[in-house]
Amino acid sequence: MTTDPRRSMVIGAARLLAERGLQETSFSEVLKLTGAPRGSIYHHFPDGKDQLVAEAVDLAGAHAIRLIEQSAGKAPVEIVRDFIAMWRAVLVHSDFQAGCSVVAVTVASDSPDLLAHAANVFRAWRARLAELLAAAGLAPADADRFAALLIASTEGAVVMSRAEQSLDPFELVADQLLGQVPVTP
Repeated sequence: MTTDPRRSMVIGAARLLAERGLQETSFSEVLKLTGAPRGSIYHHFPDGKDQLVAEAVDLAGAHAIRLIEQSAGKAPVEIVRDFIAMWRAVLVHSDFQAGCSVVAVTVASDSPDLLAHAANVFRAWRARLAELLAAAGLAPADADRFAALLIASTEGAVVMSRAEQSLDPFELVADQLLGQVPVTP
């Protein structure tokens, strides 16, 4: 973790969301993971768990955007391959114990604020992927549609692979996506 207790707690919450889901991302679990003092949680997050979770979702979203940015200037198929590789790495490095913290919040929260944070993250990923695909030569409408398909399909494949504890469903979806990348004119 980091020496900044607040940042450490946000990073810890993002990790717990990805590994255990929203219900299991409690203040006590975040404190156990990060070693932060109990009093610091209310000092840094006076609005409670939703504030911590919202910041964790934003952090996870920003991290993915930084990884997506590494595909700038590449061909459409390489952009898709890179996005798929990002999620494959999450599955492999966590031994199928982690998925997407944004999905974890989306499927388990009834908080309009948390759902808005998750929606903003998905919109940002989709917009940036669409921009990169369009810059690589796809028609803007095709780029936007394929970016949405890429995110939705990959996220679903991560969920299936975690459930099955196998890369098989992920690789089936990955192959299908790579075979469907729109051709540039």
